[in-house]
Amino acid sequence: MSSIHGLCFLNCSGWRLDVWQRKRTGFVPSPVSPVNQPISQSSVRDLAFHSDHHIVPSCQHVYLLYLGSSRNSYCSRSNPSPLRSNHYWQRTRAAVTFQAVKEWTLANFTSPSYFSGYRDKKENAQRSLHLEPLAPRVSRDGNGDGRGMWRWVRQQLGFDPPHQSDTRTIYIANRFPQYGHYTPQKFIDNRIISSKYTVWNFVPKNLFEQFRRVANFYFLIIFLVQGYEDWLRHISDNEVNGAPVYVVRSGGLVTTRSKNIRVGDIVRVAKNEIFPADLVLLSSDRLDGSCHVTTASLDGETNLKTHVAVPETAVLQTVANLDTLIAVVECQQPEADLYRYDVIVTIFILSLPLGPESLLLRGARLKNTKEIFGVAVYTGMETKMALNYKSKSQKRSAVEKSMNTFLIIYLIILISEAIISTILKYTWQAEEKWDEPWYNQKTEHQRNSSKILKFISDFLAFLVLYNFIIPISLYVTVELQKFLGSFFIGWDLDLYHEESDEKAQVNTSDLNEELGQVEYVFTDKTGTLTENEMQFRECSINGTKYQEINGRLVSEGPTPDSSEGNLSYLTSLSHVNNLSHLAAGSSFRTSPENGTELIKEHDLFFKAVSLCHTVQISSVQTDSIGDGPWQSSFAPAQLEYYASSPDEKALVEAAARFGIVFVGNSGEIMEVKTLGKLERYKLLHILEFDPDRRRMSVIVQAPSGLRTLCMAYRQFTSKEYEEINRRLFEARTALQQREEKLAGVFQFIEKDLILLGATAVEDKLQDKVRETIEALRMAGIKVWVLTGDKHETAVSVSLSCGHFHRTMNILELLNQKSDSECAEKLGQLARRIREDHVIQHGLVVDGTSLSLALREHEKLFMDVCRHCSAVMCCRMAPLQKAKVIRLIKISPEKPITLAIGDGANDVSMIQEAHVGIGIMGKEGRQAARNSDYAIARFKFLSKLLFVHGHFYYIRIATLVQYFFYKNVCFITPQFLYQFYCLFSQQTLYDSVYLTLYNICFTSLPILIYSLLEQHIDPHVLQNKPTLYRDISKNRQLSMKTFLYWTTLGFSHAFIFFFGSYFLIGKDTSLLGNGQMFGNWTFGTLVFTVMVITVTAKMALETHFWTWINHLVTPFLSSQNMYFVFIQLLSSGSAWFAIILMVFTCLFLDIVKKVFDRQFHPTNIEKAQMYSNTVAFSDEFIALQPLSRARNQLSKLSLLKQIQVSSAWTPCAVSQKEKQRVHLLEECWSE
Repeated sequence: MSSIHGLCFLNCSGWRLDVWQRKRTGFVPSPVSPVNQPISQSSVRDLAFHSDHHIVPSCQHVYLLYLGSSRNSYCSRSNPSPLRSNHYWQRTRAAVTFQAVKEWTLANFTSPSYFSGYRDKKENAQRSLHLEPLAPRVSRDGNGDGRGMWRWVRQQLGFDPPHQSDTRTIYIANRFPQYGHYTPQKFIDNRIISSKYTVWNFVPKNLFEQFRRVANFYFLIIFLVQGYEDWLRHISDNEVNGAPVYVVRSGGLVTTRSKNIRVGDIVRVAKNEIFPADLVLLSSDRLDGSCHVTTASLDGETNLKTHVAVPETAVLQTVANLDTLIAVVECQQPEADLYRYDVIVTIFILSLPLGPESLLLRGARLKNTKEIFGVAVYTGMETKMALNYKSKSQKRSAVEKSMNTFLIIYLIILISEAIISTILKYTWQAEEKWDEPWYNQKTEHQRNSSKILKFISDFLAFLVLYNFIIPISLYVTVELQKFLGSFFIGWDLDLYHEESDEKAQVNTSDLNEELGQVEYVFTDKTGTLTENEMQFRECSINGTKYQEINGRLVSEGPTPDSSEGNLSYLTSLSHVNNLSHLAAGSSFRTSPENGTELIKEHDLFFKAVSLCHTVQISSVQTDSIGDGPWQSSFAPAQLEYYASSPDEKALVEAAARFGIVFVGNSGEIMEVKTLGKLERYKLLHILEFDPDRRRMSVIVQAPSGLRTLCMAYRQFTSKEYEEINRRLFEARTALQQREEKLAGVFQFIEKDLILLGATAVEDKLQDKVRETIEALRMAGIKVWVLTGDKHETAVSVSLSCGHFHRTMNILELLNQKSDSECAEKLGQLARRIREDHVIQHGLVVDGTSLSLALREHEKLFMDVCRHCSAVMCCRMAPLQKAKVIRLIKISPEKPITLAIGDGANDVSMIQEAHVGIGIMGKEGRQAARNSDYAIARFKFLSKLLFVHGHFYYIRIATLVQYFFYKNVCFITPQFLYQFYCLFSQQTLYDSVYLTLYNICFTSLPILIYSLLEQHIDPHVLQNKPTLYRDISKNRQLSMKTFLYWTTLGFSHAFIFFFGSYFLIGKDTSLLGNGQMFGNWTFGTLVFTVMVITVTAKMALETHFWTWINHLVTPFLSSQNMYFVFIQLLSSGSAWFAIILMVFTCLFLDIVKKVFDRQFHPTNIEKAQMYSNTVAFSDEFIALQPLSRARNQLSKLSLLKQIQVSSAWTPCAVSQKEKQRVHLLEECWSE
């Protein structure tokens, strides 16, 4: 059918096809397909496909009017060349009645002359039948007509008018050729529309209009960046929500998506899978219903945690059995606490209490277990993981506060200029002889109109004229600088920790410059200053102290005849590699009565160590140990323990080294091997650790029936244990005040204990902690240690890490019981500080005393703390840490604070401080997730502050001052020009200049500067911490510095305007034809000098040059500025004026810089001069002949010795410089 040329009418309701064929006399029904011949629906589809037609989807009357052929060419009389119809003739589709199309076709296609003016007749046909063009066709290959689609979209949005022909045919009185038939409306109705938008095109059309202004394009960039980031989050969410899961429904396992899990569904999770919701464990593949999980993604703990199902549901290990389960779970509403969960499961009529050990959190991963079944209790955003997604409070940096202050000042300047201009305008108009020019004269009605309205109107006009003095693009540029600059922290290899494979992370880029303003550092101790790797060192058993030295456990006790101290009497236990060695001849204390056997106290002590814990062993090792015979060649070091507490792990490993090996547990049975003999204990209850009791206990039952509490112990009768068991059950089944009731039961159990002994575990300091704290002190930063540890341990760590010095006077505020006692003690400490003001003081305060001091004596306490070089707070609760930081923040000095920690108990102080830094340590990732910055080790803090903080502050401070300076330079000539144009609000600059000045000409150079500038070598900054003092307290954005830059801007603006006015003014003819420069040429000259000057000023501030700083790109192409630059730059006077004005503006600035560096250099300028001198000298000597290099080398060596001894430590000289000098020395010796 595609070879037939003509009209195809498609009646969709009856599926009939009429094909009219072109003849000499017109169109006649085609013999190939008779009129009204019924055809099948498939034939119509085939016809439409092969003929490249389109069937319009409709239910009753839809017809396809096909004009032209895609296979043939026709010639018009005016143009004999063939016109390809697929290029010039369009297909038209419309929903009209069949009869109307047929009659119109007979009336208009009866002459062969139709094809001579095909396009016009086709348009007439469209108008007559009101055939509105539909969306352009997209071809089957997917390419389509892109231009047609874009044109259609623009027409629908109202940007382009619809296509119309040159003429229109109008039937008077709407008398159409045929009556009685429906005729669609031909033209638009008589409505008048003055509105610009419609309801549905307002948003896209208005956005298009707004973003046509280049100034708003910045906001479009931010809009797109934020939208892109959120789009990535949507993709990530869809991946998680669409993950397949298995749910027990209708007696079988059904595969569904994670987002479709409902509360109450029984979910199956296999080994190494992540739990899709918060589940209560029902059963596992083990008989005891236990499973192992790792919560590294939640709290960072990599150890395996054991979760146990209740025995009543642990036996339901098949889908069929679980489908018959009828139970009710009653629990509290969702809360964010990961470690608290109180629930009661009622199975039939039996109520069973459950705790956190039965809750499987979303985000945790199943380990060492084939599969588990659990019931969903919290889903979606109500899971504990989702509730811990805290939205960080908005922190404002000191730079942002200074920017707001400066903007208010400039807003006052803007309003003042507008008021002055308006007053001067009306003052000038008040004089009769100074009336407006003839072409701008007012009518009598305008003169008598309201003067107040005219004043307001002119005032607003001047505001618009001068509004560019407010740097609107400043905030956008600052945001770009912060966002792009934050990547450099993550890319810094010096902040990368190879062992943990962790790099620095930036969670909040808004505070980059705040890293250069820190005055107080508040740090946690465990895991932040220390490695959080506990190592057993000492223990005390039955009053005797034992110490592990070089793998041996030695007992110490002074004797009367020894002056050596503690190690005069030693009995040792060899560090054994296997238990056969231990059984052969090693003991804690030899005795004639019992030979090599362990005495009762030692045995009980180390059994307590081996049983009182929650340590886990990998399942493979446990099975091999428990099932197979004990091999004498087995070494305790082969066991791999996993523990949530590093203290427990260190103690269990120590007990294994000394002969009592914890083998593992199987359900409620704990297995311990003593001298090769396997002993089993039934675990009755675990009294979990909490920070209030500060203890953890277990109740175990030995085969002989003895019930003990470890590490101290107590014997119970059967009646006493039954009472304990009953009270524990009642407390654990309570839904209200469960924790308080359990604490009461624990207190009843943990009394009248018999002490077995004590252990001492050492937490090793992290690498370079002492050097980092000393560098912070040299930089003028006060370091406070806030820890929950006891007083003695905290002081010991503070001394070892350099926080406290041996020569420092340590003041203590401990164990205060009342407000009066606390006030008296604070008064004594204040007097001691005043009396010994020369000596450095350190303060130690505990949590109880701190609460009293902050309640009534806050001012006195702060006065004591401010006069102490170091403060250490022990026994601190998490909220107390945040309260201390809050107290420092609101003090009169308003210092910038930084908090650094690694655990969940540090989150509150991290969020409270101006800058929060999380350590990616072993206590979890909560601190890192809730921090502004995350680093792997405490030692990285020095480079983060001294290098990155220093650079970012200098960069953004210069950026802010430069923005205000360049805007003053830009608008002040506009203000001065009004005195010469009679305050007619005539602009001095072309609109292109007004738009691009802040966008391209001045913003891009300062943005590059703020990203790449390094005014001092990074090694010098890190090795000379005292340079940090020069930028503290926001000195680069002080009011003095701000006024200097503003005054500089006004002075340069006066030079721009009056220099141009007097050099090429009305008395100077600078063109060859005797004409003077016009308004646009004058403004262009002022603008050219301005751009060159402010860019040269930026170059004067730059110390670190890269190829990016030298890029030049043309931006201007404006019809209003036609021939202006050619005319301006063809004049020698213009060139002379440009050079003279630029030199005049920068000359005084250069003289000031040289004078300051020569006679009043700052520490930063001294460091710059020295580093430049050393680098230049090395390069100079490297280019000298060997015969001349000897004297230069000796001079350089002398110079380096003098400068190093007086300026900073020798490590400031880079390794490259040392190697270069070393090579020169070798050459000289040869």
